[in-house]
Amino acid sequence: MERVLGIGGIFFRSERPDELRAWYAEQLGVELESYGGATFRAEAGDVTVWHAFPADTDYFPRDQSAMLNYRVRDLDAMLAQLRAGGVKVKDEVSDSEHGRFGWAWDPEGRLLELWEPPPGVYPEG
Repeated sequence: MERVLGIGGIFFRSERPDELRAWYAEQLGVELESYGGATFRAEAGDVTVWHAFPADTDYFPRDQSAMLNYRVRDLDAMLAQLRAGGVKVKDEVSDSEHGRFGWAWDPEGRLLELWEPPPGVYPEG
């Protein structure tokens, strides 16, 4: 049986895609390529989590059908950088056996999650 190997891309609609791409480049350091998007290349130990939440989850806003989770090296530094850039950031940070999590909103009101995996756990975990 064939199976998927991972996430091949993330695609979403935007009313102002050029402005949104620029925001992600400036605030999150997404390196845009000539086609207007970004290609993330896996490094040793990189992981991608896939999970279907129940329809009534409160983990992310109910008016959002999905939430993007971005892996970061240093959550505290990223949240400080976003705040310094005037980005709306949740005050809450969550620590668990799966790592540290923080949240911010992009300019179109989309809640995004920032994840600092725990050292030495993934991909073995």
